[in-house]
This record gives sequence, C-alpha cells and structure tokens, in this order.
Amino acid sequence: MIQPPTLPTNYTVKPGQIKTSTGKTIRTEEMIINMGPQHPSTHGVLRLEIVVDGEIIVDCIPHIGYLHRCFEKHCEQMTNYQQVIPYADRMDYCSAMTNEWAFALAAERLLKIEVPERVEYIRVIMAELQRIASHLIAVGTYGIDSGAFTPFLYTFIDREKILDLFEMTCGARLLYNYIWIGGLSHDLPPKFIEQTKEFVAYFRPRVKMLNDLLSYNEIFVKRTANVGVLPREVAINYAVSGPQLRGSGVNWDLRRDDPFVIDHKLDWQPQVGKGEVGTVGDCWDRHIVRMREMEQSLNMIEQALAGLPEGNVKAAIPKRIRPEKDAEIYVRTEASRGELGYYIISDGTASPFRVKARGPAFVNLSVLPEIVRGGLIADLVLTAGSIDIVLGEVDR
Repeated sequence: MIQPPTLPTNYTVKPGQIKTSTGKTIRTEEMIINMGPQHPSTHGVLRLEIVVDGEIIVDCIPHIGYLHRCFEKHCEQMTNYQQVIPYADRMDYCSAMTNEWAFALAAERLLKIEVPERVEYIRVIMAELQRIASHLIAVGTYGIDSGAFTPFLYTFIDREKILDLFEMTCGARLLYNYIWIGGLSHDLPPKFIEQTKEFVAYFRPRVKMLNDLLSYNEIFVKRTANVGVLPREVAINYAVSGPQLRGSGVNWDLRRDDPFVIDHKLDWQPQVGKGEVGTVGDCWDRHIVRMREMEQSLNMIEQALAGLPEGNVKAAIPKRIRPEKDAEIYVRTEASRGELGYYIISDGTASPFRVKARGPAFVNLSVLPEIVRGGLIADLVLTAGSIDIVLGEVDR
C-alpha cells in the first residue's frame, strides 16, 4: 500500500478534513496520481507519484528501479577489465562514447597507463560529437513535451549525420565499444576527418534555425520561462551537475575546472543560464544552455581536427590487465548530462572487485521534487523533461 508522503512544513492544512477513530487526519482535498512508469513524458520507465491539491502539486516522489540494469554487478563479474566497456555503453545509451571513455580513463589511471596523444584528440572529437547527438535528443524530445513536433524531426535528421560518422568509424550507431582501455579499437577511417568538417560547416546554421524554430518561439518561451526554477544554492546542495547546474547560473565545467584530457588546451567557453526570458535556473535556461553547448562543441571539434597528431591509437598494455591489490581510483568526466564518475577497487585479479558509477542523471533527478512543489501538473512534464534523464543511467 502506498503511504501518503509527508507534506512540506509550509503547506496549510485546510478546513473540512476528517479524523479517523485512531486520530489520524485524512486530507480530503488531495489526490495521489501516478504519472508513469509507462508515460512518454517521463522519458523512460520512471514513475512519478504526485500528490495534488486540485491542479497544484503538493509533493512529488520519483520511483525508480523498473529497468533493473545491474550495471555495477555486471562489471564485477567480468573476466577482465576490457569486457566492462560494452556494459558502460549501455548505461547512458544516448551518450555511449562518453560512458566508455570515462571507464577507460579510470582504468588507465588505476594501471598508470599513458595513451598516445593522437588517442586523446580522437576521444575529444568523439565525445563532443556524442554531446551534440545527445543534446539533439534532449532538445527534440523537449519540443514534443512542450507541444512542438517539427523541431523533433529536424534534430533527429541532424543526429543521423553524427551516427553516420560513428558507423563509419566503428560499425555501430548506438553502442560503440570503440574507446578501449589503453586507446581505441582502431584508427579513424580515411574519410572521417573530411566528412566531420563537412558536418561542422553544415550544422552551424542549423543551430540558429533550431533557435528560431523553438528556443525563441513565443509559445515555447511562455511555457518554459519561470517554470521549474532551480536556484543556484539548491542546485549546489543537491550536487546537480552538467547543463542543469550551469542552467542555474553556476559557471562550472569539469572540462575547464578539473581537466582530465586535452579539453583545457582548446578555445571554448562553458555556457550558463542568465535568466534572459525569465528567472535564472528555469526550464528555458536549461534548454538554451544545451543549445549553446552544441555550438561550443563544434568549436572544440574543429580545433581538435586541426591539431590532430599522427601516431598510434593503442598503448602497449598486457593482454591480461591486473592492477595492484587494494588499489583504488575515482575519475570523473564531464559527460553530456553532467559529472560521470567511476570508482574502481582492485583486489589484484583480472576483474574489478568493486565498481561504483556516479551517474549524473540519477543525481540530477533527485532535485525534481524540490522544484515542482507548488507548480501546476501541466508544468511537471516540462520540468521533468528539462532535466534530460536517461533511465539506463538512473537504474544503473
């Protein structure tokens, strides 16, 4: 039986409520509604238990666990570290390249492996292409959440061009197994650089078109401005990261502030929300940060392509990786949805003793109840969509 959640302290008890024989109060004006787990606007199998007073949300309780990914325990059952990479792909399946890169980076630091410089440049190119592809999904589906279908079609047309580049490189369009511990599975194909440059030139005006079509559309602005406001202090206290944190005006990006590869060598700027059409930290700010991050990713890809050095794409590592006993490492990276970290403990064998994943979508989702209380049911869809969760990462 679902127990009614505890009401916020600032909620006013209304007259007309009745007491049971045990002395408990029944709040007759409220209703508990389940949104999901089969609901298109929860972006996966997420159940939101909402307590409403008419159209006003009194409380919201996210219920997770419907996907049963068991990612961490799968990792611990592998016969070697390299076998974890395909499982990392499947955590945030909209941003698989960044997932496998983060795990490979953690394993490399655990083993004190230095990869060739060419590998670092290629990884940045792939990660930023993946960031654009991931943000295109977020922007397109968010348009549907707000009632605009056409932008969704444009974003998926452009995303297909990135998937074509990935397919050309490793033969896969969603789950890649391309970034390996110690380097890459293989080098770039002959026409990759040329076609990536063509994509960058093609996509720059498309960002402006998407902004004209959706971001600055009067109806979209009215539906997202001053909705789901996440104040700066609340975002920091909940350990929110990525576009959701920067949307609240916090200028923090691991690629610049805690660099883990060559990102700090490139000329680019983190994008933050400024409250241009409403309040800093509202749904519109989170959306526009993703739009502007795609432009910055284009700048980074151009520079990485221009500076791409020659060389090998694999470091000399043993076939059987065995870190030292009791060695441990935590490595964090700036993935498409925020800070993605892997904590690995070794027991000296060929497989990890413990793997802990810090998924940004899981942490970012935790702030949802805080920012929807007092809002309308209709705005819950927009607020939840602006968080941009992927359930494979939430149920890891």
